[in-house]
Amino acid sequence: MLPAPLKLLRPGDWVKNVFVLVPLVFWLAGDGRGEADAATQVMQALLTAAAFSLAGSGFYAINDALDAEEDRRHPVKRRRPVASGAIAPGTATAIGVALVLASLAIAWWVRPAVLAVVVTYVALQVGYNAKLKRVRLVDVATVATGFVLRAIAGALAIGIEVSTWLVVVVFALTLYLGFVKRLGDLRAAELERSRGDGAGWKPRAGYDSAEDLNWLLAVTGSVTMMAYLVYALSDHARGIFGVRATGFALLAPLVFVVIHRMYLRANLGKADSPVAAVIADRGARAATALFVIGVLTTLFWPPAAEALDKVFK
Repeated sequence: MLPAPLKLLRPGDWVKNVFVLVPLVFWLAGDGRGEADAATQVMQALLTAAAFSLAGSGFYAINDALDAEEDRRHPVKRRRPVASGAIAPGTATAIGVALVLASLAIAWWVRPAVLAVVVTYVALQVGYNAKLKRVRLVDVATVATGFVLRAIAGALAIGIEVSTWLVVVVFALTLYLGFVKRLGDLRAAELERSRGDGAGWKPRAGYDSAEDLNWLLAVTGSVTMMAYLVYALSDHARGIFGVRATGFALLAPLVFVVIHRMYLRANLGKADSPVAAVIADRGARAATALFVIGVLTTLFWPPAAEALDKVFK
């Protein structure tokens, strides 16, 4: 069990900042690296990921302080440090502000362009906490935009062009993840109400229909799969990675498994977040691990590229 101050920061969600590192991985594997020093680029990307981790944790703390009363009525969120009384709202807010300021300092150290993106992310989070999180559809789109900003910052940190494909795929995927989170919250509350608990909680932004969320998940899940496949088979990917791009397409079934398993757990009310769903679900863990191994093998193991070239020349 994590101590309350660390739990407030939700370190498990720092994995979300893997989106910052995606441009770095593609740059390392691509053919256009030029004379840039790889070690410097890796450090720049890692510092950018750290900046987003601190900013994210800062706003988690601030958000928990603002929503403590509402969270106490939710069967899962009531265990959060502020809602449970383990940390005072004022203390959580002070921690949050300090972390956000630290994130801006790190971003400035990396590059002014990265600082501009992190400032935009901070402004987006202020708007989200003030109003947007209670506006249906806009709330999830705002969260997805935050992930797109992570990917953009990752590209700017290492001085490469921001890919339109990266923006499209990340936005589609994180829209889906946002609706997974909303469905998980709704199902968890429904289960608690059936047991005579959690009756005072209402879903913010009006997500009170599982059928509606199922439709949104079907659409965004389909768009995510389509965007991934179209990118993997595009001339753009082929131009950067050659035949290795075909390897991305061959990994599509693993993407489908992870998407499906996250939906199943959310529909059962078993996960507070998509990250928790992947960690807790054996099938999602296995598919995610195989996908990561498959991508790294395709990009960095020459025999894999040679085999793909023989079959898909």
